Amino acid sequence: MFKMDVGIDPATGKRKTTTRRGFKTKKEAQLAAAKLYDEINNGGYVKDTNILFKDFAQEWLAIYSETAKISTIRARKHELGHLMRYFGNLKLKDVTRKMYQDMLLDLKKKGYADNTLDGIHTTGRMIFKKAMELELINSNPTEYAKVPKQKKTVEDIESGNKDMKFLEKHELALFLKTAQEHGLAMDYVVFSTLAYTGMRLGELLALQWKDINFKEHTIAITKTLYSPRNNERYYQLLPPKTQGSIRTIKVDPNIISLLKKHKAEQNEIKLRMGELYHDLGFVFARPSGFPEVPKKIEIRMKRLLRIANIHKHVTPHSLRHTHTSLLIEAGVGIKEIQQRLGHADIETTMNIYAHLTKDLEERASQKFSELMSNFIKNL
Repeated sequence: MFKMDVGIDPATGKRKTTTRRGFKTKKEAQLAAAKLYDEINNGGYVKDTNILFKDFAQEWLAIYSETAKISTIRARKHELGHLMRYFGNLKLKDVTRKMYQDMLLDLKKKGYADNTLDGIHTTGRMIFKKAMELELINSNPTEYAKVPKQKKTVEDIESGNKDMKFLEKHELALFLKTAQEHGLAMDYVVFSTLAYTGMRLGELLALQWKDINFKEHTIAITKTLYSPRNNERYYQLLPPKTQGSIRTIKVDPNIISLLKKHKAEQNEIKLRMGELYHDLGFVFARPSGFPEVPKKIEIRMKRLLRIANIHKHVTPHSLRHTHTSLLIEAGVGIKEIQQRLGHADIETTMNIYAHLTKDLEERASQKFSELMSNFIKNL
């Protein structure tokens, strides 16, 4: 056993000592004392604290929420809920690396998706990193943690269902034709605009008429719609995903014509609704004038896919990937695609680039075969 002076307690103003026990030999105690002495002199000694994980996590969340987007805060709160169930009533300093890793493994066994686990781990890392910065813990239990990932089966690989996140050219044409012939109100103009611009759904629903320049054929993307409850009156207009997402894009003349027609139809609805119409300037407004909600667009898309007999698990966001694939096929440069889509970095664009359409894959294979055939003939 040994005792050591660790300095002045800021809470009481008095000198404080720490006691260490459990050493088998005097030599072990001397080595431990030397290590502690070195930590104190080099700023590595961590003050003893009994703060609970739940209390510190709430303090962290309050500070984090001051600068984060509302949608991000909502996600962090959800992820923090999982961490609380495992560590909430434990002292922050008592959470070990094994306990943290066991939590991730347990959540995986319970069937949580890879993306959910990634989010929980991200939140956990941020909390314990801040605790390290404040010298509340000696080591970070998240440091060597591994998020268990779902292994693909042979059936998954062969079917390729999990990778079908965009429509082929002929499928897009069929989908838009179905929207034109069988779509409900706004379906055709909504899905055509998504497909021809590559906008995110939130960006599309946040569009106001002031953002569209009919003369120059451009759309200014400066905001995104946040509607967590999918309630027309409960929404917020937030800055886009990243600074690079703020952009002005050129639009196809056909889309401009569709939007002009849609504006005229909207004006008729305004006259019909009178004072009941809340004119907030939204392009894709409900009959009340409030912006359409994301869930409704998703439901409408599923309906049209079913009518078109397109058996793919695609969403409105898939039209963004479809747009990217077709730009690549048309020979548009990666940098131009990045700017048009509003990607924060070129890596995101490159990752999508990897998802080539079947036409491009077949063309590449055919060109290689022709190259080899010509080479063999000339031998």
